[in-house]
Amino acid sequence: MTETTGVWQSQPEITAAMLAADFHRLGLGEGAVVLVHSSLSRLGNVKGGADAVVDSLLAAVGSSGTVLFPTLTGTERDGPAAPPVVDVRSTPCWTGRIPETARRRTGARRSLHPTHSITALGADADRYASGHDGSETPCDTHSPYYRLIADGGLILLMGGVTQDSNTTLHCLEELAEVPYHLQSEATDGIVVDAEGGRHIVRNRLHLWRWDREFTKVDAPLEAAGAMRFGHIGRATARLIDARQLADVILPYLQQDQLYPLSEGARQEFQRIGAHHNP
Repeated sequence: MTETTGVWQSQPEITAAMLAADFHRLGLGEGAVVLVHSSLSRLGNVKGGADAVVDSLLAAVGSSGTVLFPTLTGTERDGPAAPPVVDVRSTPCWTGRIPETARRRTGARRSLHPTHSITALGADADRYASGHDGSETPCDTHSPYYRLIADGGLILLMGGVTQDSNTTLHCLEELAEVPYHLQSEATDGIVVDAEGGRHIVRNRLHLWRWDREFTKVDAPLEAAGAMRFGHIGRATARLIDARQLADVILPYLQQDQLYPLSEGARQEFQRIGAHHNP
């Protein structure tokens, strides 16, 4: 069973035009810059599959807009003893069919990062894909995630995707310098660019040990009017103002640096302390 067959075959088709209309109803319009986290399988029986979703997103933001997709490649094995190697032309992402389809598009631009690249399509694709190789941590102020915040762009969680997939929350963790998030030593990751050039990107990579409960940010975001709920296809969706996300959630992290952790992870971290982070 593929993501667009099986259970959805008995359902009416959802066209790119229908998806574009859903995006507009949710608040995605001409000239928008939006980072999209997605699950194709939950959208329904989409005619044209992932390509149709990408087309509808581009139609929604128009010729002056830009769509970003997380094309992440990092794994829990990455670190000084096992530096990641990524070729932006051929290394697949693990973030789903939609971003992987966008990555393969003519004109797509992928940022130079060994674990947390984005792929951009649209008017400002080059701007958002540039500079990531100057980062010191995956989602720091050189990253497209921070640039999205600074520009007041949007984050779309669609296909039933929750805040647990919201990579920009890792950017806030890095801005707040939380003690559980990063490996203690830097890793020299290798990224091969679109022309075949090799770049060494030295980063303190993410530490995969501690469980988060990012869904807890829904309540304060909704209370602040920073997030809209709706439906794209047959699944729920959230549209979040990235700058308001930072304005609302960063103070929580500054007041309580363990705020995103699950209760079990919080208790374990408090018991063994940051000195046990590898």
